[in-house]
Amino acid sequence: MLVSNFARRQLLRSAAGAGRVARGPCARMAHFKPPKDLDFKDMDEAKKQRKPGDFYPPDRPPTPLAVYLQQHPRAKQFFLSFQNMMGFQRSKPLAGRRGLMLYERVCAVKPDDEARFWKQDCYLPSTFQSWFTVVNLHVWMLTVRLRAIPPPYGQDFVQSLLDTFFYDLEDRITGVLQPKYHPPVPYTFPTDFYINPNAPPPEGAPRRRLSRAPDRLITRQLKIHRDQYMGFTLSMDAALVQGDMEMAASIWRNLLGARGAAGIVLPAPGQGPQKYYRRSINPPISEPHKIDVEREQWVDDHSGVHDFPPAEADKYLTYPELMLDLVTYVRREIKRLEEIPDEAFLWGDPDALRFGKVRDYSAQATPEVTKETT
Repeated sequence: MLVSNFARRQLLRSAAGAGRVARGPCARMAHFKPPKDLDFKDMDEAKKQRKPGDFYPPDRPPTPLAVYLQQHPRAKQFFLSFQNMMGFQRSKPLAGRRGLMLYERVCAVKPDDEARFWKQDCYLPSTFQSWFTVVNLHVWMLTVRLRAIPPPYGQDFVQSLLDTFFYDLEDRITGVLQPKYHPPVPYTFPTDFYINPNAPPPEGAPRRRLSRAPDRLITRQLKIHRDQYMGFTLSMDAALVQGDMEMAASIWRNLLGARGAAGIVLPAPGQGPQKYYRRSINPPISEPHKIDVEREQWVDDHSGVHDFPPAEADKYLTYPELMLDLVTYVRREIKRLEEIPDEAFLWGDPDALRFGKVRDYSAQATPEVTKETT
């Protein structure tokens, strides 16, 4: 058990290390000074600024120390001075604290924040794989901006963000493969975006034997998601500089499962619904030779992401507009992050860095309401 946990932690570190920014021997080290008005976040005031209808993770309760310092201004000023003197505002300690905040409040909220778009417009099923794919997209967009922060802050923040991402993955995968009747406190927050098929029955229901997958299966799943993260990052980095067509292709392959890559099957005239299943295969970059693509593309992996059957072939007609919206969204958000000063990522409110919406459904509903009224 100890050996398995040690190997799993090493795997997480290697996966997160893939996003580390290389630093040359002559790189200029930057030093950001914390603002003089650095203060603890007023939760009541922050809640008033939240947009109605958006998803926000549950607020973590303030610690007794934070409550005491809020009530005693002189003690708070002394504590902040002591933090600066002890180096808590330097790159690595600061990145360790901010990495969790940026991941939890900027990236991990996106599947629940726009569940309608991802599930209905992108046709993504309510599975853990879909949740990972959406979060992976937004982690990549945030790392693109964090890489531009001068060293050592840039690489330390990227490292901390990816550490948090994969620790959260391990926690959620364990909750699916090794559920417990009394689950521990989650690393970030629970989500309703995907359905846990092995979730324990509700309180009062008869108990049943829960799934208990071996630790090696969890380690294997972490390796698979590490390969997916690395492949997605390389593909989107290349698309970012090569153009919108390459970015649309990368999103189609990595986010939408490359539906229709082998061709679109139309319904035969005069025949009823046909049973059809085919999916696109992305061999893992670590062991591509172990996958028989020709055979596996006809095997149902229960992921829910596969080519549309002939009776639903008209869904492909929405893909051009969908690709346009997703590429526009990625370009717009990266441009927005570019205009935000570096200090906002180091000390600013994470809720102010939240990503926007891919599609504004309120604007689409307004003309219909106006027409009915007239």
